[in-house]
Amino acid sequence: MVAADPRFADSGYANPDVLVSTDWVAEHLDDPNVRIVESDEDVLLYDLGHIPGAIKLDWHTDLQNPVARDFVDKAEFEALMRRNGIANDTTVVFYGDRNNWYATYTYWLFKYFGHEDVRVMNGGRAKWEAEGRPMTKDLPTYPETEYTAQESDERIRAYRDDVLKQVESGAPTLVDVRSVPEYTGEVLHMAGYAQEGAQRGGHVLGAQSIPWATAANEDGTFKSPAQLKEIYEGKGITPDKNVIAYCRIGERSSHTWFVLRELLGYPDVRNYDGSWTEWGSLVKSPIAKGSEPGL
Repeated sequence: MVAADPRFADSGYANPDVLVSTDWVAEHLDDPNVRIVESDEDVLLYDLGHIPGAIKLDWHTDLQNPVARDFVDKAEFEALMRRNGIANDTTVVFYGDRNNWYATYTYWLFKYFGHEDVRVMNGGRAKWEAEGRPMTKDLPTYPETEYTAQESDERIRAYRDDVLKQVESGAPTLVDVRSVPEYTGEVLHMAGYAQEGAQRGGHVLGAQSIPWATAANEDGTFKSPAQLKEIYEGKGITPDKNVIAYCRIGERSSHTWFVLRELLGYPDVRNYDGSWTEWGSLVKSPIAKGSEPGL
């Protein structure tokens, strides 16, 4: 395992080893034990320039099942790792656009299949670019590896029945990380994302509204532990509870999952990747509109 970034040793995060700085990445560009992965919401960005040596994992084509509403299965994940030169003991570092929106989604998927050493570059693509660091259009190639994934870790993934149980308990700990207009039901889906819409607008009955981007600073880095605790604990999202985060399709909520589980150390946090595209179209699903949770 490659040494952690010492710059986060005294950060106060519960798991500081999951973060690396742009400096650390620059120091490990030629490290054969490190694989840098770019995962963007805008899948064309990589081709315009990327960190030297970084591979691209496209959330549309690489990570999703082309038929079923699901991501790749265990065998497909193993094949993806092998052809990208990732072994079981490789340190994988993710970065991307939108405050690492899809970088954390890919991180979550790697955790789901049991990859041990995964990290996120704090600040993502925007910070690397703002610092004037090197970019390239060259496409790297790596020798194929052997790779064996673990069985899926269902402890970090939530399904609609899990959400329904929380609602029926009368005291759900659900975090809606979408924008406020999506939460209130003023808009059915974000502009440009009609394919991720639903039959109804609003939010899961009882869910708290904490937009995902509130966890990030202006430069895309994560806020301090004290700031993050204030954001989530102020809405009753505390580490003693079983927390489920959701958005439209599970990408933005993976960012919140990362913050709660990895940075704040919450022991039981799950990402509901079915999210609003599923819940908002389910017959008789408990939905609320407006700015209040609804319970």
